[in-house]
Amino acid sequence: MAWKNQEQKIKAYEILLQQQEGLLEIESNWLANLSNSSALLNETLPETVFAGYYLFDEGELILGPFQGRVSCTRIKLGKGVCGESAEKRETMIVANVKEHENYISCDSAAMSEIVVPMIHEDQLVGVLDIDSGVVGSYDEVDKEFLEAYVKLLLNH
Repeated sequence: MAWKNQEQKIKAYEILLQQQEGLLEIESNWLANLSNSSALLNETLPETVFAGYYLFDEGELILGPFQGRVSCTRIKLGKGVCGESAEKRETMIVANVKEHENYISCDSAAMSEIVVPMIHEDQLVGVLDIDSGVVGSYDEVDKEFLEAYVKLLLNH
């Protein structure tokens, strides 16, 4: 089920941020928080086929907590949308992954993707990666709220 309108989307994101803040208040373990975070995103965002984290370690991104099907486990910087986002340190929105030259197909159900880099104290921690089964799922509203979501996580 897709959003009916931008107002509905914004309201859902506002609630998502409140829920995430509540979860972070009661738990300090990073693994538990990333795990619940990916579940919360998966439950909240329509048409999601993957919601999770790739964590930066020894020069590459390694699969972390996620919701979805079996996925790529290691991604080099600059490779795929996750690697590009991590290398550039900027959020990337890909409306149609089949048309993105540097796309790595981990799940054929993914049609669009948004990746938000996780930067803490000028250090790359990883990326938040969300894939949708529908082309054109993500826009500037998603970017704004998901960047705030990542910032909230990193501040805890």
